[in-house]
Amino acid sequence: MTSSVSESWTRIEAWLARRTPRTAAALGPPAERSAIAVAEKAIGQPFPEPLVESLLRHNGMGHYDLLPPFWSLLEVRSITRAWQTRMRIYGDEPAGAEEGDPDGEYGPWWHAQWIPFAFDGAGDYLIVDQRPCRRRGRIGDADHETGCSFSHHPMWASLPALLDATATALETGEAVDGYRPVAVDGDELDWDF
Repeated sequence: MTSSVSESWTRIEAWLARRTPRTAAALGPPAERSAIAVAEKAIGQPFPEPLVESLLRHNGMGHYDLLPPFWSLLEVRSITRAWQTRMRIYGDEPAGAEEGDPDGEYGPWWHAQWIPFAFDGAGDYLIVDQRPCRRRGRIGDADHETGCSFSHHPMWASLPALLDATATALETGEAVDGYRPVAVDGDELDWDF
């Protein structure tokens, strides 16, 4: 059973505080609900509830890896900027271009109903897929070169599943989807392949 977003955050915070205090200190303060409302208006759709719950816990974290293998959380304004940038680039595509199977393993390069929430520092984003499909809410890897892909590993089924899998990997030290947490220099989280 997947832990709630709040429960997973409690577990993640406890592990980071004990093992990687620099990464723990990088976690942003809670987002303001008004900032989330502004972002939702800017992108024309509500954020999924698990993302809102997570942002109300931590509004981004700068360039520190948290989610396996190298993802950092975006803050609310950066979510809006990332979405708007991708829409400016993708905006010339005809509606439904390269849509493919919305439940498939690969998606188009970008879609207006994807909400970015994490970044890798190289132009790629983790997104929550908000398209009306059977697997709505799943996590995708929106690569700036190859387009979006969706893994079938259970940890990528939703944001709650991803946070729960991250917390479990931190607590057990066991690999999740091939990634094992390590403390670098005794104070910063990294993930080994």
